[in-house]
Amino acid sequence: MKIIDVPQPGGPEALVVAQRPTPTPQATEVLIKIAAAGINRADVLQRKGGYPPPPGAPSYPGLECAGVVAAIGAAVRDFKVGDKVCALLQGGGYAEYCTVDEAQVLPIPGSLSMIEAASLPEAYFTVWSNVFEFGRLQPGESLLVHGGSSGIGVSAIQLAKALGHTVFTTAGSDDKCRFCEQLGARRAINYKTEDFVAVIAEETGKRGVNVLLDMVGGSYLSKNIATLAVEGRLVIIATQGGIKGEADLLRVLQRRLVVTGSALRPRDVTFKRFIKTRLLEVVWPLLARGEIKPIVDKVFPLERANEAHAYMESSAHRGKIVLALDAAGD
Repeated sequence: MKIIDVPQPGGPEALVVAQRPTPTPQATEVLIKIAAAGINRADVLQRKGGYPPPPGAPSYPGLECAGVVAAIGAAVRDFKVGDKVCALLQGGGYAEYCTVDEAQVLPIPGSLSMIEAASLPEAYFTVWSNVFEFGRLQPGESLLVHGGSSGIGVSAIQLAKALGHTVFTTAGSDDKCRFCEQLGARRAINYKTEDFVAVIAEETGKRGVNVLLDMVGGSYLSKNIATLAVEGRLVIIATQGGIKGEADLLRVLQRRLVVTGSALRPRDVTFKRFIKTRLLEVVWPLLARGEIKPIVDKVFPLERANEAHAYMESSAHRGKIVLALDAAGD
């Protein structure tokens, strides 16, 4: 089968077309004939040599895909050959086929296309686990999402808004801010021209937000803590702004704040099965009814994965970038 490999770490040009044997599903796995694969920041980090795949995972990138079940393992009970599915992967999505434990496979909601479905798993597994499990966002509480125009951001804004929460976000241009507000954010803040701490204080009557989903990390740590309400929760899921920062610990003590974080890829199958169950209960019906929608910015053929990575690194996108194989729109 055809794959996109990274023989040596480097820039987008490090992604090259290669051949690998088509994998065979183990007892609890399904083999998916991939129609489309989502691109994520973690793929870019892996390409650069900074995020090696976990033991046992394919060496080539790709954390989510959509396609058709081509074969199943002996112990698979929830899927059959021919089912249209999407899946969260530990790697290997930039390929014509992949195998994955059925605990990480979901039916395609409603009438969504393969391209739309490929944009869902990584974003919604990440948003649900971090905002609603670790962040414990409760009815009536508010959420601030950094990077609102990213794949994670557009999913978090839409889902939290659909569930009745007040959502704020940051983005890097006025155009992206208006885009985020159209998705349901009460106020989108241009972090290049505005101080999000001051804006949140004004918008919330100086109370702050209850949960903050952060992809920036170190350079935002002090400002993030200043933005949280009493008993607020800061959940860090990436460190694009560095791994170290300073924090006002007295404020943490006085306001009983929680600072936590997580990475999804290393988590075990049991955890991912739990999140899958919650997605099927809460999120997939919203997608099927069109109350929240996949936001796909641009689609590239698999062979042009290097161009897709360059586009992601330009930060020009709004929503997800997807790689398409033959018949991906079916």
